[in-house]
Formats: sequence, structure tokens, C-alpha cells
Amino acid sequence: MRSIVGFLLLVAATFSSASASESDHKYRADEAVTLWVNKVGPYNNPQETYNYYSLPFCKLSENPGHRWGGLGEVLGGNELIDSQIEIKFLRNVDRSTICTLELDASKVQQFTDAIENTYWFEFFIDDLPLWGFVGETDKNNENKHYIFTHKDISVRYNADRIIHVNLTQQSPKLLEAGKVLDMTYSVKWVETNITFAHRFDVYLDYPFFEHQIHWFSIFNSFMMVIFLTGLVSMILMRTLRNDYAKYAREDDDIETLERDVNEESGWKLVHGDVFRTPRNLVLISAFVGIGAQLATLVLLVIVLAIVGMLYIGRGTITTTFILCYALTSFISGYVSGGLYSRNGGKNWIQAMILTASLFPFMCFSIGLALNTIAIFYRSLAAIPFGTMVVMFVLWAFISFPLALLGTVVGRNWSGSPNNPCRVKTIPRPIPEKKWYLTPLVVAIMGGLLPFGSIFIEMYFVFTSFWNYKVYYVYGFMLLVFLILLIVTICVTIVGTYFLLNAENYHWQWTSFFSAASTALYVYIYSIYYYHVKTKMSGFFQTSFYFGYTLMFCLGLGILCGAVGYLGSSLFVRRIYRNIKCD
Repeated sequence: MRSIVGFLLLVAATFSSASASESDHKYRADEAVTLWVNKVGPYNNPQETYNYYSLPFCKLSENPGHRWGGLGEVLGGNELIDSQIEIKFLRNVDRSTICTLELDASKVQQFTDAIENTYWFEFFIDDLPLWGFVGETDKNNENKHYIFTHKDISVRYNADRIIHVNLTQQSPKLLEAGKVLDMTYSVKWVETNITFAHRFDVYLDYPFFEHQIHWFSIFNSFMMVIFLTGLVSMILMRTLRNDYAKYAREDDDIETLERDVNEESGWKLVHGDVFRTPRNLVLISAFVGIGAQLATLVLLVIVLAIVGMLYIGRGTITTTFILCYALTSFISGYVSGGLYSRNGGKNWIQAMILTASLFPFMCFSIGLALNTIAIFYRSLAAIPFGTMVVMFVLWAFISFPLALLGTVVGRNWSGSPNNPCRVKTIPRPIPEKKWYLTPLVVAIMGGLLPFGSIFIEMYFVFTSFWNYKVYYVYGFMLLVFLILLIVTICVTIVGTYFLLNAENYHWQWTSFFSAASTALYVYIYSIYYYHVKTKMSGFFQTSFYFGYTLMFCLGLGILCGAVGYLGSSLFVRRIYRNIKCD
């Protein structure tokens, strides 16, 4: 029954995360204000969080009230519990007792371990966070540990709304078995002229995100785009113009023409094979469809974050991402179905099922492994069964049907073969070329420039996710994402041209992996970031760090790979449309 109730509550919370008592954020004098306790864990390990009462803090009730958040809030490891500490709007509270904490050897050991691992905790008042550390170690004697016994809460208000909250820890007491500690609190209300619309600004780190280095990185990436697109346009247009002129010379003798072709270019020689169906058509169709969906999804979520300031709510970005993923599944089905049908695919049901389930299955596999670890550690990062049911319902009743509909529409509207050149029956042998013109080298080198265009932004994204900073500069992210798409397309087109010039017509998978290799460099950078920029430790946090990063890089790789493939496909069709195919 508890699971069913939790499931129903999570379904409702997915679409509306506001609670009934705090939805309007307006209070009357002496109206009760709830202090929610959330989680506790090592400060250096952001994902290793536990229930606040996993430490032997005194509990005022055996069955305190819980606040059920949205889907993203639950996935973020939040569990808000009513502390039942009495706080009333505009009423100051002098030092008042919360409870009496009797220390025994077990409690002392638990608190000692927490202090040695720099445990911090998180509270919420009116959806505003408060943070504090459990205790501190004696600077002169590392064997002495002190727990803070007094919480001084300062609340700033404007008219009938709470604007800012702050927590100061005081009265450290030595941890000794047999001691009895009075856990106390005080509340002070201070008026402010800051408006409600700007109450979240205090949590945004303007000097960090809007530093000159960030602006310079955007400018640098923008100049890279201008230079790269100009260079690609100049080289390719000039080269292709010469190629077209050479192939159009019908009055030249055959020997001169053959000598020119062999010396300068070989891309026309493979016109009978360049549109040959790629190996593993089902897989590449699924990847390209998923990547097109992810590109649309990222653009949509970034725009929504800019317009709606989604970073303010707990888990709102995650909830928006999951819902938008389900709603954009039509795009993946449409692109995949059209590509599969254009290349002569017959088993469209298999292609549709793979497109609809491949990426969710990869994320589910990684998530299941991480969830098993979280359950073993009894961490809040463990995803409840009810949340899993909600996500399955979203996939089964929204994402999957939309992918099916998109596949059917894609087959009927864009599934007709329209290749400029006829595919020959016998494949042309591929001559041996220099090492740097092999598909493997082209694929590995293709991700360097796209990674360079997002390198600095990756630092800010990683820092915000792994170091308690609120990422809010989604305008920057939009620019960087557009730059990434443009650079990826340009680099992949160049790589495809070099490959075709080497008379290698296996450009489909090469163009995909050439762009997808960007994710490989991001993952390598994440290893550097983990060892140099963080103080994470332990199996739990290491698993979550590299598991989440792997999930992110898989999505990024599929996204970039699809963009690279689609850009190369348009380029190949364009150049072969203007020549005479035998």
C-alpha cells in the first residue's frame, strides 16, 4: 500500500512539484513556517548522501511529515522531513531547546566518524536551502571532536514573503560518552527591501560564472567557428570547383583526364559505391534518430531554462529533461524510420524498437548498477521503486508510442530512395592509402576541434554539478552548444571529403564516429578533473562520478555523431548531385 501511495504521489508531483502549504510563498503573522531537514553526507562527495536521521540527531516524532517532491527531486536524492521545530512568521525565538541528546559510545562514534569525514547537512525553509556542518575537529588535538549544539537561524523577509535564510552553527561541545547535550535553536527575523523575484540571486556565483575567462572562451570558440567555416568553405569550394571543371572537360584526351584524376582527386571514382547501404543499417539508423532527438531535446531544455529560470527549483531541470525526452521521441522515430527506409531496410519494426529503447536501456543499465551500490550503502541516491514505475510509465505510454508514430510517418514521408547516383552491383576495391587517411585516424582526430570548442564550458558544467554551484548561465550554454554543432558539422565534412578523396566510400560510420569521438575526449577530461579538481574519495562517489559521466558522454557522443552524419550526408548528396553518374 505504501508503494502504491508513493507511486500516485510521485505521478502527481511529476507535473506539479509545489506543496499545498508553501505554493504561494505568502505568510501571515504567527503562521507556522516549516523547517524541512533533507540530507547529510561527506562534503567532498556530493552524491554520497544519507537520510538526516541516519545520524543520531534527536527526533521529535517517530512519524514526522514528509514532503513529496517532483520526479527530478527524487532522482536528485532529496527526502524532505518535517523537523517539527516551531518557527512562526515574524516571531523571534530566543535560545530555545529542541531536545536533549544523551550520548553513548555508539552515538559518539557515529558523530566522530561524521566529523572526520566533514559531514554537512541541508535544511529547507520555504524552498530556500540552509547548510551547516555537523561539527569540527580540535585544531590542536585531532582526537577531540566537537558537535555544534546551537543553530542560529536568520530569516530576511519582505512584507509577507521570505526572501533569504541563513544558518549559523554555535556552541560546539566535546563528544564524550555519558554526556547530556542540550540541542538548541534561535530565530531572528530581519526586514529587507529585496524583492521576491530576486531572492534566489544570493545563491548564484556571479564572479565565478561571469568571469572574464568565461567570456573569453565564448569569444574564442566563436572565432574558431568563423575561421573554421570560412576555411572549410574556401578549401572545399575551390577544390570542388576545380574537380567539376576537370570532370566536365570532354574535349581533353583520355590520358590527360585519367592522369589528372589519379593525381588530384578520387572522390568521383567512387560514385557507384558512395550510396551503398552502410553496415549495420538498423544500428546506425537508431543512433542517428536518437542523436537527432537529443539535439532537439538539449536545445528545447536550454531555451526553457533561459525563459523559465528552471535552475531555481530542486530537480526541475531533471524533470523537464525527462518529460521533454518522452515528448520528443517522435523526432527519433521520424529520422530513424526515414533513414532506414531510404537505404532499403525491410525490418522497420526492429529499427523502431531499437530506436525507442536503445538509449533508455543504456541509461537504465548504468543507473541499475549505481542504484545497487546506493542501496547497499543505504544512500538517498537510491531510486525508489515508485520512481522507477513512473519513469517506465512515461517511456511505455508516451515515448514508445511517439517513436512508433514517428517511424511510420518517417517511412511514408521521407523513406523513398533519392540517391543522386546508382549503386553498382560489385563493390569497388578500396586502395591502400597513407595512415592518416584511414577511417580510424579520421574518426579519432575528428573530435579534437569540437572538444576544443566546449572545453572551457565543460569546466563550468562539471564544477556546478560536482561542487555545489548553481549553474544559471544557460545563455552561454546555448551559444556553446550552437558552436559545437557548427564545428562538428564542418570537421566531419572535411573528414568525409578526405576519406572519399582516398577512394574509401565507407563514410557513413566514419562520419558518425568522427563526430562522436568528441565524447571520448570529454571522458578523458573528466578523469583529469576528478584527480586534479576534486577531493572525492571512496568507492561510492567514484562509481557515481564515472557512472554519471559515462551516461552523459554516451548521450553527447550519440548527439554529435548524428549531427556529423547528417551534415556529411547533405554534403555527399550535394557534391554527387552535380556530376554525371554513369
